[in-house]
Amino acid sequence: MNYDKFRYEQKKKTQEAKKKQSTVETKEIKFRPKTDAHDLNFKIKNVKKFLGQKHKVKLTMRFRGREIVYCETIGVQAMNKIAEALEGDAIILQPPRMEGRQLVMFVGPKASV
Repeated sequence: MNYDKFRYEQKKKTQEAKKKQSTVETKEIKFRPKTDAHDLNFKIKNVKKFLGQKHKVKLTMRFRGREIVYCETIGVQAMNKIAEALEGDAIILQPPRMEGRQLVMFVGPKASV
């Protein structure tokens, strides 16, 4: 067998495999505990748009200064409110948890069956 022909066919197979694979990006939405309801709804709308494009979304609530005191109350309540709003469109990949001064939650698109 001709080695050059074999290499050419292998290269074609890998190119075809690359063409059919899809990449999943992780988008990030940042907000603060004092974010108003309207702004929060706008960000939820953007999250739904990203989920519609089959991207994962990282929701980050950043606490500055003395706001860190409210991470277990206001922060978790806001994250749960967002999770309820996204209930029909997303699955929660990682529930809210603290990472330094940030409360982080990952959501992903629901699998189409």
